[in-house]
This record gives sequence, C-alpha cells and structure tokens, in this order.
Amino acid sequence: MAVTDAPKLITARFDQEDAHTLAGYESSGGYTALRKALGSAPDAVLAEVKAANIQGRGGAGFPAGTKWGFLPPDVSPRYLVVNGDESEPGTYKDRLLLERDPHQLIEGVLIASYAIAANQAFIYIRGEMPFAHERVAAALNEAYAAGYIGRDIMGSGWSLDVVLHWGAGAYIVGEETALIESLEGNRGMPRLKPPFFPAVKGLYMQPTIVNNVETLSNVPWIVNNGGAAFAALGTDESAGTRIFALSGHVRRPGVYEVEMGKTTFRDLIEAPVYGGGIRNGRGLKAFIPGGASAPWFYEEHLDLPLSKATVDKAGSMLGSGAVVVMDETTCPVRAALRVVRFFAHESCGKCTPCREGTNWLEKIMHRIEEGTGRADDLDLLLDVSDNLSPGIAWPPRQTTICPLGPSAVSPVASSIRRFRDDYVAHIDQGRCTHD
Repeated sequence: MAVTDAPKLITARFDQEDAHTLAGYESSGGYTALRKALGSAPDAVLAEVKAANIQGRGGAGFPAGTKWGFLPPDVSPRYLVVNGDESEPGTYKDRLLLERDPHQLIEGVLIASYAIAANQAFIYIRGEMPFAHERVAAALNEAYAAGYIGRDIMGSGWSLDVVLHWGAGAYIVGEETALIESLEGNRGMPRLKPPFFPAVKGLYMQPTIVNNVETLSNVPWIVNNGGAAFAALGTDESAGTRIFALSGHVRRPGVYEVEMGKTTFRDLIEAPVYGGGIRNGRGLKAFIPGGASAPWFYEEHLDLPLSKATVDKAGSMLGSGAVVVMDETTCPVRAALRVVRFFAHESCGKCTPCREGTNWLEKIMHRIEEGTGRADDLDLLLDVSDNLSPGIAWPPRQTTICPLGPSAVSPVASSIRRFRDDYVAHIDQGRCTHD
C-alpha cells in the first residue's frame, strides 16, 4: 500500500476556517494567479492549461485545454459555464469545493474566461445545495466589491460579469447541453450533437465552454506553478491530483485528494489516511469506481491505479469521482435496484428507449426484489438493457441522445453477470438470502 507525498492542490484550505471568505482566501495566496494571468496574453494562459494536460473532472475526462481550443476564432460573444449540478449518487466533492473554497472556483472562472476571451460567465449550482449557493453568492459579492469581477479588472482593460444560477434539481442537467437548455429557461433536456457542440453552438447559440467545478478550481494552481508542474504529478495518461468521494461500507467515508495514476483503489479504500478499510472487518463484494453510472468492479480490480486510461481499459470509468464500496453482506439485487430506480426517476423523457426502458428495468427489478420474480426475468432484463445499450458493452453504445439510458444498464449488467445466483435465489425462494 502506497500513499504518495503529492501536495494538496485544491483541498489545501479545507481545514482553514475562514477559507470561504475573501480575507481568508487572500491570506493563503488567493487571486495571485489572476494577477499573473492578466499580466500575460490569453494565449499564454491557454498554453499553460494545455501543458498541464488536466482532464475534465466532471465525468467525461476530456482535456480542458484542448476543449478551450475548440472555440472558433473571432466569434463573439462567447461564454463560460460552470457545471455545478453535481448529482451522481455517491458524488459530493464539488459541493465541498463550493462550500469551503468558493473563491478558488471564482478565480478559476476569471482566469478561464480571460484565456478564452469571454466577458460573461455563469455558475450553475444544483438546487439541492443551498449552502453551497449561499457561500458562492457571498464570495461573488466580495469579489465584485474588491474589483476582481466587473469592468476593467485590475486595470487590464478586460471585463467580466458572473451570473449565479440556481438549478431546479434535475440530474439530467449535469449533461452540458441540457444544462445550457436550463440556463436559457427551457426544460433541461439534452441537445443533439451534432450540430449543437457547445464550443460552436452553445448558450444562446454562441460559442460556449462548459467546465466542471473541480476542473476550474485547479486553474489557479496551474497558473501559479506552471502547467509542467501539474503534469509532473500523476502519470502521462492521468496528470495531477484528483478528488474522490469515498462512501459505502468503509471505516472513514469522505472526500480525499490523491495523486492520479500512482494511487490505487486499494490505497483509497484501505489506507488509514483514506478509507481505513472495510468496516467491521468484513470482506469486499463489489465497488463502483466512478459514480452510479459506472460498471461495477470487484476484488481483482483493487490494485488498478486511479488512471482514466487504465480504468477505461478494464471496462469501467472514473467518471464523477465517486467510489462506492459494498461489503460481503450487500444484496446485489437490492443495490442494483436502488441505482436503477434513481435513473428511471431522473430520465427527462425525451428519448423513448430511456423513458420507457429505464422504467421497465425498475419494474422487473422491483418484482424480483419483492419475491415475485419470474423465471424469464433475467433474460428480459438483459433484453431491455440491450435495447438501451446495444451489445451491453463498455464503452457503451446507445440508442438515446445522452448516456442516461445506458447508465441504468450498468448496475443491471454488472450484478447479473457477477451475481446471477443471487437473482436466481430471489426468484426461486421468493426472498432475499441476505436478510
């Protein structure tokens, strides 16, 4: 077991009581990166972010610098949108960044907006996170009063306004085009891509960059220390550090910032400074490596490094950074049902396979869990899953506009393939053998 000595890049102020205030943030070096950025050309700032090779921390893992470079030249207005609609079950890292260090995010927003030549930014926060919303609102007011946001920032000749938007609590709005729809006042539903790639046709049909809270929170450190310093942490395939939300049957659930590519799932789950091992001395049954939409992993995957490329190759994803641990007493049927029920509830209804299929999965899973399952239900579950995600493979193919439909397939396929006997026992005995 190895715990690296990598510095904490974005959680260093979590134990500082006044880190959420302007005075507390400035006392620990806050807004020095903004001054440095404004003293450079926007292209130079973009080059540093590209050199850092930071992959998006929201789920897709696309390099942020490359994404910024997709904006068409000489087209304005253009916008930066912060995706703070964190709602994947088990994921709560962005909420802590918003609550404990909001100025760090705001500084990241300012630098990113400067780098892409945007004069308007939007911070979209999930409706069920009122404390985070209050903290960010207070921080924005302080930043405006201090002249960090507004007209002619620090005499640079560059201006920016930031709008704080409170979401209505829809999971689907975590998908970037659905978030844009919501910002425009419409019901949050994903747009077709193409033609609606946000970098070309985004908010108000103008070029738009949508970045996750954690991604932008790293930008001040990158500017202060250089892209090469960030890229030196982790590995070539997965640079820097990343926050993981560890929950489930561990002794020390919580949010931990670890070095990418050099820390393993075993380290995260078992190291005393992180999860501390499975509670009550029990064995591991399964764990979800990247949020509820990720295919499950098992004991043989514990020594995989926290690297996007490695985890992708093994058949799952790091996704939203949520690691959910299930011990040997867990009923896999019940666990899968709870995840499926979430996705069925959160389907926006735009795509027929998702609207109907996720509900069918829930109904079939429910009757199996309740002891009224049928002998052909397992084949039926897989048939419905195949209609949502043809081939039931990873990475998933999909018959829907966005990945929500295939997300409901992950727990079904994972649990049936690994724990088919548990399903058969539910059907044959009419009860859960784990009770």
